[in-house]
Amino acid sequence: MPKQKTHSSSKKRFKVTGTGKVLYAQAFRRHILSKRPAKRMRHLRHSMVCSPVNARIIKKMIPYA
Repeated sequence: MPKQKTHSSSKKRFKVTGTGKVLYAQAFRRHILSKRPAKRMRHLRHSMVCSPVNARIIKKMIPYA
């Protein structure tokens, strides 16, 4: 059976942990940061865990991660 292709944009955006959870970086951190409060930017620093429904889809897109 041939190998599956990895979805190129997904491999850049998501990371699968050792226990199988899918992590992603939060949005709103790219530009126009000066108008946002420091507290909000601090909270946006951390990675988030995907919901189980979305994680199932993402794992199909990055089969070798």
